[in-house]
Amino acid sequence: MAAVIEAINVKRKMYFELENTPYYCMDVEVSTPTARGGQTLVRLKMRNLLTRAVFDKTFKASDKFTEPDLETVEASYLYSDADGSYFLDQESFETHGLTNQMMGDALNFLVEGAIVRLHKYNSNPIGLDLPEKVELTVTYTEPGTRGDTSGNVTKLARLETGLEIKAPLYIEEGEKVKVYTETREFAGRA
Repeated sequence: MAAVIEAINVKRKMYFELENTPYYCMDVEVSTPTARGGQTLVRLKMRNLLTRAVFDKTFKASDKFTEPDLETVEASYLYSDADGSYFLDQESFETHGLTNQMMGDALNFLVEGAIVRLHKYNSNPIGLDLPEKVELTVTYTEPGTRGDTSGNVTKLARLETGLEIKAPLYIEEGEKVKVYTETREFAGRA
């Protein structure tokens, strides 16, 4: 039997299930009544883990949710085709597929063999978590102009996945760089 969670006990970064759908809590706002007999309300900013949709919804403090049958496994990226992207579970060595909709823009950060965390709901893969930073090779960048070193000057760099970032002038083609997956910003040399 899955554990029951009251709405008042839901915290940020927590997972819960509502109407047979898993959700991730992004933010919580509790409003307590000023009048006697008023109800405490909990406003949740939540992400549907199946559709990736984000929305706000208000619940009574006593509303109950169940704990979802979620599992996180380490997997390595294998390849992508028209049907989706495929990953190899690092423990069971099963191949899991994610549709292009489930992937979102994650392909901009994945190279063959990259390790990610796959989310499985009722033993079916539903999404993934990328690491905070990834290492990618620069395939194209314009040469920096000599003397153009005042301040924080950047240039466009295209990476092996096709992602384009702003990189410092000293970065050359063929170098490996670290990129933040959340902000798509240059994080340093690898």
